[in-house]
Amino acid sequence: MRNALDTCAVSTGSPAPDPLGPSERLELIARPRPAPALPLFADAASRRRSLPLAEPRPQDSAQRPLIAVWELTLRCDLTCRHCGSRAGRARPGELTTPECLDLVDQLAELGTREIAIIGGAAYLREDWLEIVAAIRRHGILPTMTTGGRGMTRERAESVARAGLHSASVSVDGEEVTHDRLRGVQGSHRAALDAIANLHAAGVPVGANTQINRLSMPELPRVFERLAAAGIRSWQIQLTVAMGRAVDEPDVLLQPYDLVALFPMLADLVHRAEQAGVDLVAGNNVGYFGPYERLLRGRTRRGYACGCGAGRTTIGIEADGTIKGCPSLGTREWAGGNIRDESLRDIWERATPLRYTRDRTARDLWGYCATCYYADECRAGCTWTADVLFGRPGNNPYCHHRATQLEKQGLRERLVRVHAAPGEPFDRGLFELVLEPSPRPHEGRDP
Repeated sequence: MRNALDTCAVSTGSPAPDPLGPSERLELIARPRPAPALPLFADAASRRRSLPLAEPRPQDSAQRPLIAVWELTLRCDLTCRHCGSRAGRARPGELTTPECLDLVDQLAELGTREIAIIGGAAYLREDWLEIVAAIRRHGILPTMTTGGRGMTRERAESVARAGLHSASVSVDGEEVTHDRLRGVQGSHRAALDAIANLHAAGVPVGANTQINRLSMPELPRVFERLAAAGIRSWQIQLTVAMGRAVDEPDVLLQPYDLVALFPMLADLVHRAEQAGVDLVAGNNVGYFGPYERLLRGRTRRGYACGCGAGRTTIGIEADGTIKGCPSLGTREWAGGNIRDESLRDIWERATPLRYTRDRTARDLWGYCATCYYADECRAGCTWTADVLFGRPGNNPYCHHRATQLEKQGLRERLVRVHAAPGEPFDRGLFELVLEPSPRPHEGRDP
């Protein structure tokens, strides 16, 4: 690796950068959100069933889904701006309780070590506690990510008794910003109450935060509030252009915003260490810039090593659809359904789940194909690039890339050219504009 990985200059703690001007921020906060309505369900083509399986290969049986992320239900009590699945209503044909318990058995047989239950809101399934308890009986760590709106003291105590190992509560800004992004007034207060309720029930609690143009300048204050609430870990993730996030592209970060974002993240890493909080960079927070070692130094390699979809992670939709990553689109990335094939056969033999196992630098295009780190990074997060351009392999949300372009007086700007159709896990289409980077006195975006 280049020495850039070891160059961890630290921010001086200056005011948090804001990609929006004051008037633009107020206008965007006050702007009516696009309607969150979800059709009764996407057409049958989006629910892929009975897919052909490839011939077995030794390299596939050697891979194991160490972490499963399981959408127990698509039913939800929030209408989050970033929600890729457009959660709200339950999926038709969600797995029955016996099917869920059988799936836990199959995950255990494959060697899964952690099952993170998500939604929607997982607690809106009547049998969610039974599922958590079954996971724990198998010696697998049951964890949970939640918006927390309905995480009452009673629910927290019940899931603690069921054996929940830890929970992560979503907090996406200060109160006004969070409530705007989560779509429900009072959701910020509810999230903080959820942290308190879980903590009181004896469940180790962390938090997770979406980074976009509304939340970015508030990250230092969000961290201080979360640290005071007693969180143990804080995962940060860039908001991705999928689902409802496509409907409001002005909220998304631009690739060049990473130049200002990463020095602030470096400062937050040090503040988190001092507070005893583990700051975790999500898979799409990347890559290979001067703060890479600081952000990922405690990982096995100490730097990003490509997408783990289908290699160490597996995604499960509430109706039994299996993907290499829970965030990937259903149409293109579903490998099959557990009602048709065993989980082992889907994991080892479904072509969509083999994508990252087979991917090489030759599959990259655009800037990523020319990058010094191409063979290690392989364009980072598959999901982030795929939803922008309709195919993976070129990811503009990269700190190294943004800083290299800045040195040349250039920047990349994303422009939405097609809206998303309004289905779960849908995407629009974006164009990438390479343009001169304006000097500081030349103002903001055109």
